[in-house]
Amino acid sequence: MNSIHATAVIHPSARIGADCVIGPYCVIGENVALGARCRLHSHVVIDGHTALGEENEIFPFASIGLKTQDLKWKGGITRTQIGSHNTFREYVTINSATSDGEVTIVGSHNHILAYSHIAHNVTLGDHIIMSNVATLAGHITVEDHAIIGGLAAVHQFCRIGRLAIIGGCAKVTQDIPPYMVADGNPAEVRMTNKVGLERKGVSKEAQTALKQAYKILFREKLSTPNALARIEAELPPLAELRHLVEFVRQSERGISK
Repeated sequence: MNSIHATAVIHPSARIGADCVIGPYCVIGENVALGARCRLHSHVVIDGHTALGEENEIFPFASIGLKTQDLKWKGGITRTQIGSHNTFREYVTINSATSDGEVTIVGSHNHILAYSHIAHNVTLGDHIIMSNVATLAGHITVEDHAIIGGLAAVHQFCRIGRLAIIGGCAKVTQDIPPYMVADGNPAEVRMTNKVGLERKGVSKEAQTALKQAYKILFREKLSTPNALARIEAELPPLAELRHLVEFVRQSERGISK
């Protein structure tokens, strides 16, 4: 049985899953689908063609699924797709995609803190933390287990790799490779994410290899193609190294050095 406050405004066509809690003054639009056991504390607005999975918790004044801020918007049906077990704190904003048929995607088990912004066409993976006022521009991809520090801003079309950390107040204008720590304005890769690798149970062999790859890629002043060739030739073919190499090789904006 759902618990819906008398002041909530819910369109009759909205689909509300079982055992949801919808607090005072929430507004839910016509094309919204909430999974089971979602909790909206109060003053939450969810609109557009937006679907949420199960057990998402959304705090006051969050805005999810509304029209993109991108000036290229020409109309059509755009979507916002959100997984399960996420937390969206106060004043979080998540915009729908820009062009007809496109989607903004947020995975599962993410912790999005107050005032954070996820813009149009972003693809957010799982187990990601965005600290207060972290800002993602449009068309950004963030891989699993990444952490984005408070007040950090990421330029459109950038990618943030798996288990990467971006320091607070950083300005990110190029891709941040997996397993790395980046900080500064503009952001530069400073070291491997040693603590994060240990916490996720990455093997000692892989940690050592990633540290060696970091030195080749960021400290030996090689061109990126030459650095990748050395990594592949000299270091063991571990899954983490393969992912790092492929991520860097696919970069369109270049990597932050």
